[in-house]
Parts: sequence; structure tokens; C-alpha cells
Amino acid sequence: MDDHVRLRPIAEDDLEFFERLRTDPDLCGPFLWEGWRDPRRFRRRWEQDGWLGEDTGNLLVVAGGDRLGMVSYRRVPTAGAVWCWSIGISLMPEARGRGAGTRAQRLLAEYLFAHSPVHRIQAETDVANVAEQRALEKAGFTREGVMRGYSFLGGRYHDEVLYSVLRGEFDGVSGGGSGGGA
Repeated sequence: MDDHVRLRPIAEDDLEFFERLRTDPDLCGPFLWEGWRDPRRFRRRWEQDGWLGEDTGNLLVVAGGDRLGMVSYRRVPTAGAVWCWSIGISLMPEARGRGAGTRAQRLLAEYLFAHSPVHRIQAETDVANVAEQRALEKAGFTREGVMRGYSFLGGRYHDEVLYSVLRGEFDGVSGGGSGGGA
């Protein structure tokens, strides 16, 4: 499956899928569901900039004609004028554990390195999300450490594992913009 995974911008007819993926607790899974919130916020954001902003963005993860999930990126200030991207992923339950997450995160990192001057891309995941940790490592990310009490889900604070990849370490950059259609 992972060779057929591609990224693409979110189209209007993807919005219902995107909203379900981000608001249905069964689809979000235990590491991403943030409680009931305004589902129309996704449509409003799409109408504003198609989810492709300067500081944050989302792309759909697809294989053939199937929607598998979405990847996201957001700008994180580091020091002075320097910043990095932080990426995330949410896949449909049936797409998990089949290589799609690894492939999608590699494609996103390749895209971000090819289309921005950033030197560092990072990802954070719950310490209990071992599958995501493996996917990030397979995608070329290095585990940096544990951030204690970093996120709040399900009524409690969670520790998160921080991963990163630096431009010079990432061998996926082709320079040709082969970010999977993104």
C-alpha cells in the first residue's frame, strides 16, 4: 500500500471526510480526540485558505481514489527569527499499520524541505503511541526525548515523545518537488 500513498490539497468534497476524521472519537482514536468542538471550523478554515496557510496547513493522504487520512504542519518558533515545522497525522482505522503513515510523513517532510527554507521538522506523539513512534523512525526521524506533561487529552496531562529530522539528514529531498502531488 505505501508505494501508492500520495498527498494532495483538500477539496470541497473532502470536507465531510475531514470533519468526521477530526471530530468522531472512534476515528480519531485515543491520541487525537480533543472533545466536542465546532465541526464547522474546518469548513470556515477551508474557505479562508484551502487549509494551505503560511503558518499551518493540512493535506489529504490518499491511495488511488481512497481517502486514508490527513497530515498537518504548523510553524513553531525556535530562537530569534528561526523556526521549524511540526507535523502530525491522522489516519482512518483501516489504513493504520500498513505503512501509509510512514509514507505520508516522509512525503510531507520531503515537500516541506523542498518548498520552504526550514532546517528542522519535528513531530510529537504520546508516549503510549508506539505505532506512531515506529512510523516516525521508519520515516527518518530521530527520537530526541520525552516532554513531560506536554498535552492534555481525556481529562489528564500526557507525556509526549519528540522526534525530529534535519535538512542535511533527510535523504528524501529530491529537489524536484516529488512530494507526492502536494
